[in-house]
Amino acid sequence: MHVTGATIMPGNWEHYRTAVVEIRFPERTVRVEPRAFGTAEGAFPEAAGRAAVHVITAWNPRGRTASAGANARAHRLLLGEVHRLGLAWWPAEGGDPGGTHREESVAVVGLDDAAARGLGRRFGQDAVFAWTPGAWRVLACGTGAASVSGWAARARGRARSRPAG
Repeated sequence: MHVTGATIMPGNWEHYRTAVVEIRFPERTVRVEPRAFGTAEGAFPEAAGRAAVHVITAWNPRGRTASAGANARAHRLLLGEVHRLGLAWWPAEGGDPGGTHREESVAVVGLDDAAARGLGRRFGQDAVFAWTPGAWRVLACGTGAASVSGWAARARGRARSRPAG
């Protein structure tokens, strides 16, 4: 793992660095996990080409647990913004490796890192994820800080729901 940019990290930075993400593509659900820097195990999604897949949530802004209703409203607003921007997207969930904490998210193609960070900031987020063929990155929304590691992607069978984007 390499850290770049500002040295002031959000309070939950270690949780973000170890988080896993499940993305529901039409044909399968893929679990992406951080690995040692330089590792790229599994297949990067063909639909993304070589562009970054950014994973963004609107849940629990500013690292504070919000009610189910508030999180659902925030997620609907995020989906509205994704649609307004005309981004290709898939449903996603991010959380801890053990699955005890999960946050509904979107995996989008068509943003650069600055725009992804800006969208995360708009929804009160500390960080967003960026998945590329060569790296898994955690991008701080409030600074230029980033944690760069490798990744492993494993298919988990057929997708549970059809993507909307």
